Amino acid sequence: MNPVRRNAFEKEITLARGLMRRNEHDEAFVHLERAHVLGQQNAAAHVLSHWLMLRVAVHRREPTAILGQAARIVLGAVGSIVGSVPTGNNDRGRSLSPGPSRA
Repeated sequence: MNPVRRNAFEKEITLARGLMRRNEHDEAFVHLERAHVLGQQNAAAHVLSHWLMLRVAVHRREPTAILGQAARIVLGAVGSIVGSVPTGNNDRGRSLSPGPSRA
């Protein structure tokens, strides 16, 4: 990952973790989505973003999202390693996204 992308990824992860500590999971998830897009071509970054999304799903007690994120941790790691991941924004985490009030 190039340094600019790495810095942007780390900023989003740091913001998300701070929000998670304050139980502001909807806001944290927005930053995790951004981190996911930035880090999905790097296996460690991709897995970290899905791991934190899994923690949000557990906090929200959303079984479907928990299973989905658990699967994405495995599939995302493999996909990142072999270079087979979608690039850019995607809708995979929409079941965990905050409702329509999101900007």
